[in-house]
Amino acid sequence: MNALISVSDKTGIVDFAKALHALGVKLISTGGTAKLLAEQGLPVTEVAEVTAFPEMLDGRVKTLHPKVHGGLLARRDVPEHMAALKAHGIDTIDLLVVNLYPFEATVAKAGCTLEDAIENIDIGGPAMVRSAAKNWQDVGVLTDASQYPAVLAELKASGKLSDKLRFALSVAAFNRIANYDAAISNYLSAIDFEASIQAGAPVSLPFSAQANSNLVKLQDLRYGENPHQQAAFYRDLYPAPGSLVTAKQLQGKELSYNNIADADAAWECVKSFDVPACVIVKHANPCGVAVGKDALESYSKAFQTDPTSAFGGIIAFNRPVDAAAAQAVSKQFVEVLMAPAYTPEALEIFKAKANVRVLEISLDGIKRDGKTAWERGLNSHDVKRVGSGLLIQTADNYELQRSELKVVTKLAPTPQQLDDLLFAWKVAKFVKSNAIVFCKDGMTMGVGAGQMSRLDSARIASIKAQHANLTLQGTAVASDAFFPFRDGLDVVVDAGATCVIQPGGSMRDQEVIDAANERGVAMVFSGVRHFRH
Repeated sequence: MNALISVSDKTGIVDFAKALHALGVKLISTGGTAKLLAEQGLPVTEVAEVTAFPEMLDGRVKTLHPKVHGGLLARRDVPEHMAALKAHGIDTIDLLVVNLYPFEATVAKAGCTLEDAIENIDIGGPAMVRSAAKNWQDVGVLTDASQYPAVLAELKASGKLSDKLRFALSVAAFNRIANYDAAISNYLSAIDFEASIQAGAPVSLPFSAQANSNLVKLQDLRYGENPHQQAAFYRDLYPAPGSLVTAKQLQGKELSYNNIADADAAWECVKSFDVPACVIVKHANPCGVAVGKDALESYSKAFQTDPTSAFGGIIAFNRPVDAAAAQAVSKQFVEVLMAPAYTPEALEIFKAKANVRVLEISLDGIKRDGKTAWERGLNSHDVKRVGSGLLIQTADNYELQRSELKVVTKLAPTPQQLDDLLFAWKVAKFVKSNAIVFCKDGMTMGVGAGQMSRLDSARIASIKAQHANLTLQGTAVASDAFFPFRDGLDVVVDAGATCVIQPGGSMRDQEVIDAANERGVAMVFSGVRHFRH
């Protein structure tokens, strides 16, 4: 058996090569890899000896040769193929071990030049991988160090690789090539060439000329939004830390399509708070959000907002769940529970609710002061499928600061009202438009979501507060977009609101401001809209 080894990432390669040698496998290698193996005392034949042609062009050409690709592509069960190899003095290559130049890691570095990026585009590696993967019936192709143990186990057991493993390695190889090519395409097609020339460094456009998705299937789902629809759950190739796809399910039934969609809405909302918080979501909308001194208090306040809608909801905490919080949660019917951690006592309590899906999602990798959305555990882009196309936008990661608020009324909000306004604004960002959110003392008091009319959303929020026996007197209200007329403001003030936050920007802003002054309420403009469709 002949093995050709050519790796950029040399993790584990020496031990793997030693194991192959011990099994009687002949080692062939290139450049730096061959030197490393020889230094370890392993007998290794350089590719240049096989091809009778030296590496050239600073290593750009070394394996692009018939003696390499012939040995990879020849079908052992086709006599004409084997006769051609014999006629040209070509040996078969039965095992290919290749990982590619680190293009993705290179372009992710600050200060990467276009030349750096181009020089880290592998040519010979992908060509060999494709050849070996195409001929999977006869050749095993390894593209990652994590595959070494399984290959060695089969070789030690039977002296050869099973069809099942060779096919799996082939699929993994083609996936790696697809991801690699997609990364190159995404990077290069986003380069603004003229701007880059002027700047003397790569200047990237916000959106590439071609969008290539890199997604890995996590699981097939029982069905989609409805039983007659099929569905599967995928994750990004490189998911952001603290994102839903990194969750570990500790107990409960298999997650459904709707569970996952609602869980994502709850988790993205709750992790936006720096203090202990709880978010309860039903049908993609927060029906209760609150902050408190701990998980129990934040949950109790969130549940109080809308106990009816909370039934069968999705609950998310941004702090560990202890026994007290678990005891309170276990009294209601909950579909999915999420938190960064659980005490052993809490998990013991949930064992009695065997169907509850308990997810643990670590927040340790998130940098609150990180410079990128990824480091802060946020999506960089949002994608929505439309007929035969995609709508892609940068994600709504805008975090409003108190200093950005503009008081537009004669009456200015008090410090406590400002806290409530900012809390309400943060919640409104995660409520489907049109969104109206009443809040007070760090909890939602009424949420109106997803209505065609902002007036209807305001009225629904009031009705929900009444059903929950909550008074809206003295509340703060957030509107995700401007009030086009004063009637929307009048509805929330009639319900009891004493301060309002909205983006502003309407042709009738002055009419609404005058109405607020007339009604004796404080109003601030955020200058930012948070539509969520």
